Amino acid sequence: MSKVKDPRRLKDNEAKAVCRMLRVSPQKLNLVAQLIRGKKVEKALADLEFSRKRIAFDVKKTLESAIANAENNHSLDVDDLVVAEAYVGKALVLKRFVARARGRAGRIHKPFANLTIIVRAIEAAETAGA
Repeated sequence: MSKVKDPRRLKDNEAKAVCRMLRVSPQKLNLVAQLIRGKKVEKALADLEFSRKRIAFDVKKTLESAIANAENNHSLDVDDLVVAEAYVGKALVLKRFVARARGRAGRIHKPFANLTIIVRAIEAAETAGA
């Protein structure tokens, strides 16, 4: 009487990785996610390696995790992988305050963000036509 297994939400040629609670605002993280959307994984890794944004290191780790998931869990060829989706979501916001003049307090928001990267294997015939 075990529970019925949920069907896989992704297609057979896709794999994903999620990084939660990144200490950066979603707006800044989305700028880095835009760099890699739709690119082949080798080109995306190279772009992240030489990006000057601090959060690019964590995005690169998440992309490498998605590539490893595709290779090890779903038996996909790494050379055919493309970053199909890279999207950002909001997480919690820490609210802090800093002392201001005349006894007032200024609010400081320290936002967190979630990052999801989905890689998709495409055949060599599709890349030649593109």
